Amino acid sequence: MPINRDEIKELAEHIYDLDAEVYCHLGSSLGRVFNRDRERCVNELTELLMTRPQGNIVRSELALIANMARTIEDKEERKLCMREYNRILGEVMSLPTSFASGDVIDPKMANLNTFHLQNRFSSTDHLIICISWTYGSGGIDVGFKLADKLKINYYDAEIFEAVLKRLEAEKDAFQDKAGYTHVQKEINQSPASAFKPIKKMTFKERMREFSRYHGLSKRDAVFFNQSDLLCEMAGKEDFIIMGRCGDSIMTNNKIPHLSIYITAPVEQRIHRAIEVNGGLDEKKARKLLKRLDRQHSRYYNFYTGRSWGNANNYDLCINSASYGIDGTVDLIMRMINKRTNQ
Repeated sequence: MPINRDEIKELAEHIYDLDAEVYCHLGSSLGRVFNRDRERCVNELTELLMTRPQGNIVRSELALIANMARTIEDKEERKLCMREYNRILGEVMSLPTSFASGDVIDPKMANLNTFHLQNRFSSTDHLIICISWTYGSGGIDVGFKLADKLKINYYDAEIFEAVLKRLEAEKDAFQDKAGYTHVQKEINQSPASAFKPIKKMTFKERMREFSRYHGLSKRDAVFFNQSDLLCEMAGKEDFIIMGRCGDSIMTNNKIPHLSIYITAPVEQRIHRAIEVNGGLDEKKARKLLKRLDRQHSRYYNFYTGRSWGNANNYDLCINSASYGIDGTVDLIMRMINKRTNQ
């Protein structure tokens, strides 16, 4: 069914207006996701909503608005904002271009499922869920939907952004290697140009960085500040953290959490990567997955001393091809319900 641009623009306006309303209630610039003029923001949002590969950007922006809306002190105002958010989210997810479209399920594998998990946490602990995932397994969709069902905050790229602001670093000078926020840019590049090594610095540049980050490289400074930020958040709220070595950070700081690893067979991941990204054929998708797996593994292994994807590191490993995205969310919800019901 063709997409009506006028309807998409109207939806973009509703998103912008909700962000403005949340901002008014909070009275802080920290609550504003879209801080430029209305026309420009609405036009940019419209383009994002019209193009499926950019759905992750819309998802992050919606998650930020919801995160801030949940902090509104007035109960009635908070309820109204969250009701509008849920209405908007429903419209976005119903779009043919939505990040929620498509699945990764393998019906044959889905018939083999069994499930039995026991309670892990006391009722006084914050609910912290750390999700690691392989690209193409639907992990991002699972995390976002799970956070929405639980009505808790969802954090991904904004954690990285917050750390960079804390360090006063330039975003373009340091690539986000902990998540998949750079994937679309690299898909548009030639395979040889993706994941290029970091440009070598001169001695003067190295000394400037050494001084600025107290003897640490910028990469290390970002990671350790990110760790501090996550631990600080863990003492204040329930949330889902996507990647960021969150499981290892929580373990090392003895913070109760649920760690989950989501993956799927390579062929299913390739199929989904082609489905959600324009301009990819099977050969390019296969190469992309190999590069992303290698890069993600190196980052995780370097900063944690553990093996990314090793089942021993997680409370629950899920083959999303056996359950699909919604089924995987339901599976995790059953684990959490055991925690709250016992």
